[in-house]
Amino acid sequence: SHYRSAINYSEDSLRESKAALERFYHALKGLPVAEPAGGEAFVERFSTAMNDDFGTPEACAVLFEMVREINRLRESDIAAAAGLAARLKQLASVLGVLQLEADDFLRAGAEGRVDAAEVEALIQARLAARAAKDWGESDRIRDQITAMGVLLEDGKGGTTWRLAD
Repeated sequence: SHYRSAINYSEDSLRESKAALERFYHALKGLPVAEPAGGEAFVERFSTAMNDDFGTPEACAVLFEMVREINRLRESDIAAAAGLAARLKQLASVLGVLQLEADDFLRAGAEGRVDAAEVEALIQARLAARAAKDWGESDRIRDQITAMGVLLEDGKGGTTWRLAD
């Protein structure tokens, strides 16, 4: 909302905000560290929105557009995606968000719910089963991990995990 507007606080808005942050962090996840680069038009639009009575709805819309562009670039130009991701973090810091590493945020709340060491050990066992082409064992381990309330994400950089909602 704008600076002088009332805040619409509810459980639904909290859930929506959490989902939005997850989307941002998923876009950042797995990208190499880079200096902010590109996205000058995004910076201009973000600045204009913030200078208009702290117009966070429009500023957030710009950040979401950046996420879409990062995800698009991820397929063709990882360096450009990483530079734009750094720019996204730079702009988001004005709002006090995206201060954590992506994996840290996506695993937040795991303590007390799952044993991270056990999840990591199961992931390694699953990777070994996949390397041996033992698909049945690999699937069994994935099912075991899923039953723990953990989602696995296989990517070019390896397998990562996060808590299911």
